[in-house]
Amino acid sequence: MGYYIDLASISMDTYKKILKSADLIPSWMILKENINDNLDRIKNQNIRNLAELQVVLKDKEKLQQFAKQSDLSEGYLSVLRRVINGYQPKPNQIKNFPETSEEIVLKLKQVKIRNTRHLFDKVLTPQSRRLLSEQTGIDEKDVLRLTKLTDLSRIRWVNHTFAYVLYEAGYDTAEKMAGADPTELYETVKQLNAERKLYNAHIGVHDMKLCIEAAKGLSFDIEYEKIRKLKPQT
Repeated sequence: MGYYIDLASISMDTYKKILKSADLIPSWMILKENINDNLDRIKNQNIRNLAELQVVLKDKEKLQQFAKQSDLSEGYLSVLRRVINGYQPKPNQIKNFPETSEEIVLKLKQVKIRNTRHLFDKVLTPQSRRLLSEQTGIDEKDVLRLTKLTDLSRIRWVNHTFAYVLYEAGYDTAEKMAGADPTELYETVKQLNAERKLYNAHIGVHDMKLCIEAAKGLSFDIEYEKIRKLKPQT
């Protein structure tokens, strides 16, 4: 539970299975080579999970030391460190989200909320969002909007612009992203961008698939109020 994936909950055996089925970008494909032997070498150094592995690969000096101990190449371990650190993407700044007024940014700064990591713990439930609205004077609709942008920002690869694009496309929570079809998501976003020119970068089906897979690894902690359907009158 939390803004990031709990790396301590991912054992080395579990991570081996994740890597075997993962759709990696070309520069990360080295992780699929000799995967059983390489991860066994890591386990033999008494590394039980990704949190412990992240610690021993924290900086260049530690990585070099671990490379000697495990007899794994520094190049391989450097890529592995990059991938593991990617589970904890840099939070997006609230001020960078499109259509977010300076007034809202200022009001959040006054309660020491500047980025999505700061905001996350304050918006987990409808009650906490209502309280934040009362404390800051920010309309509840704006708080909910920023909540969903925060939720999307937890996904690896999703910066402030793409979070906004996904929100506008109707894929406005991490859970919805996790259940998305990559082709349908691509077509929806492509059509939206053709109409509104929201971004210039090329984002393909494969990119959508990577985001969806990243979303699947998150816990869906934010509670959203369900829309009540009115019963038809008889």
